Amino acid sequence: MTSVAIDQKKKKTVLDDAKNYNVSQLSRTFFVQWLCGFQFKTTVWWPGIEPGTWCPGDERADPSANRTRCFQVRVLAVLLACLAGQAGQAWARCGRGSRGALVPGRGPGRRVARQATAHAPKYDARFITEYLAGEYERKASEACNRAITAEWNYITDLGNSTKEEIYNQASLDLAAFEKDEWEKYFRDQDPEEYSDPVVRRQVEFLLSLGVSALNETELKDLNGYELRMQNLYSTAKICPYGRQACDLDREGHALDPEIETVMARSRDYDELAYTWKAWHDASGKNMREDYKGYVELQNKAARSNDFEDMGQMWQAGFETDYFYEDMMDLWDQVFPLYEQLHAYVRGRLRAFYGDKMGADDGLIPAHILGNMWGQSWINVYDLVEPFPNATSYDVTKALRDQHYNPLKMFRKSDEFYTSMGLLSSEMSYGERAVIQKPRDREIICHGSAWDFCDRKDFRIKMCTKVHQDDFRTIHHEMGHIQYYLQYKHQPYMLRSGANPGFHEAIGDTIALSVDNPKHLKAIGLLRDYDDSDEGSVNALMKMALEKVAFLPFGLLVDMWRWDVFAGNVSTEDWNRHWWYLREDIQGLRPPVPRSEEDFDPGAKFHVPGSYQYISYFVADILQFQLYRALCIEAGEYRPDDPTSPPLHKCDFYNSKEAGVKFSKGMALGASVHWREALEELTGETELNATALLEYFEPLHRFLREANGDLEQPSADSSSRSAAATLQHLLPALPALLLMHVILNRYERS
Repeated sequence: MTSVAIDQKKKKTVLDDAKNYNVSQLSRTFFVQWLCGFQFKTTVWWPGIEPGTWCPGDERADPSANRTRCFQVRVLAVLLACLAGQAGQAWARCGRGSRGALVPGRGPGRRVARQATAHAPKYDARFITEYLAGEYERKASEACNRAITAEWNYITDLGNSTKEEIYNQASLDLAAFEKDEWEKYFRDQDPEEYSDPVVRRQVEFLLSLGVSALNETELKDLNGYELRMQNLYSTAKICPYGRQACDLDREGHALDPEIETVMARSRDYDELAYTWKAWHDASGKNMREDYKGYVELQNKAARSNDFEDMGQMWQAGFETDYFYEDMMDLWDQVFPLYEQLHAYVRGRLRAFYGDKMGADDGLIPAHILGNMWGQSWINVYDLVEPFPNATSYDVTKALRDQHYNPLKMFRKSDEFYTSMGLLSSEMSYGERAVIQKPRDREIICHGSAWDFCDRKDFRIKMCTKVHQDDFRTIHHEMGHIQYYLQYKHQPYMLRSGANPGFHEAIGDTIALSVDNPKHLKAIGLLRDYDDSDEGSVNALMKMALEKVAFLPFGLLVDMWRWDVFAGNVSTEDWNRHWWYLREDIQGLRPPVPRSEEDFDPGAKFHVPGSYQYISYFVADILQFQLYRALCIEAGEYRPDDPTSPPLHKCDFYNSKEAGVKFSKGMALGASVHWREALEELTGETELNATALLEYFEPLHRFLREANGDLEQPSADSSSRSAAATLQHLLPALPALLLMHVILNRYERS
């Protein structure tokens, strides 16, 4: 994934360099730009072209001396991309920014404004402005409240068929309301006719319908697919390792808490492999057929909103013309740090498990990282701790020793927000909330924060355990609630995050300060902590096992879905493509053989739940930008002062100055482009990983020293890339010779 520096003195050929250059990177660096007609900058040597040479968008129309050589590089990139199975994916990325401004709206998929119709609108701008502020605001809020209330009632009582019917009908009623309003008032509106930017933004959002564009029968079918998949996921149980022929109803283990506890605490390689397979069999494997129907209807809804597929519609919510390329650039920034972390953890796990891990192919078995999906590695910290003799800490033990319960954990989180002068979220964990798993009914335990669309009712649903992970998750969910509270004054259509990643980042920004040993000591959860350099590396390792380890998974879940929605992957190859991405990007492999009888993406909540996941990747980067800005505002970090404490030691607890800055940015909601909101919060207008890398620099330095020269780098390793590239290129030698003949003829022409 990272750019490979070329030693120009050695004059490597492009095929030699391909050994160190992942073919998917070649396809992104050259192939996408070639198909889209962009200029590109060469990063590999080719006869007649040094690295760094700019090649124009269409060489055949360019009289420069480089035109033929640039074309040769492009054709070779096409070949390599095709050999890697990337051509269809790259082609599908082209033109996604060609529709004009991409704008967000409400719901899981953001919307793009339709072109204004040729005939005059039924209502003029003055009428629509008054209607939006009055009658529409009331009707839309009430319709949304009814739908959200019905969904809450069902999600917190899955076995109740009456509540399921009410929820289904409420969803259909909301869709009918949105479609009726669109047809009566908004379908013919031209946003450019509105001088008020807030009104114009609402009109832009209202010009498209999301899934409400489907007819009633299609909506019922889509709801059915989603509810069946969510129900399968939430009620799936497995027999424990020691009683594999159990009675599931009486002895079966649910994901939360039993299965997650096994994955976190067990060090038995075989027990973990059994548990991993059993969960994937019980959940994802059973929803494959429903997912096919789901994809078909989601894509139909997207096309009704002038998108090519639902993946494109989801990406539009980020208001970025070249969103995919931007995400790849962010991954390029953070990959060197992830590669070092992966290699270090892989080495420590191999030292512990030995031959159980099989051949050292540069990959980590997905089941031994302390988490079902390998997205968080914090639970194997005891196996990878850099300095065992240095001061460390165990927040879980401290929480239990001090008799914390779920309610006390929520109150402690609320107190952090109010210490900054922010609003209390007490109502969100009150009587109407669910903060512990009920004993008398099935619920979807995955933590979530709810806005009931009435500017006063906000709730959290979470099966809380007294554990460090849940203490962190509480701060994350409370961040959603704080965001709801801060922008509740906005019009209905603008009561959402600046982009989907902002909502996920707010609470995680607070959690960065909460997880700081300095803060944990201040609130009494950490005592006798020696703030040494070795202790700091230990603390950063804990944070990296959560934040850095998550990055590739946060990226690849939606990369898989984008490819599925775009039709770049056939239904017969869904699971194969999933594991291609897991291996190529995350550096993990399945513990047992997988086939197309399996549907492993469905074993992750957000896939059957139809929630975007790239938002978490964006948030994982963004939170460090926000954290750095708040630390500077609080006077806890001075980047230009060599005497300043490092960024990772900042705690803005009790800082009213940081709270004012945070509040101003959150209060904007979706009323402005996310770049404006980012500038309000950080002074920057671009998302970048500089703050994250700055935060983890002491750990990165340690990892480089500990890993040495990395003879076999992890994840996107050169050694595995060399073998894979050679495997692809050998059968293609005849095609390469044919290309040589064609290029020579082209050059003579």
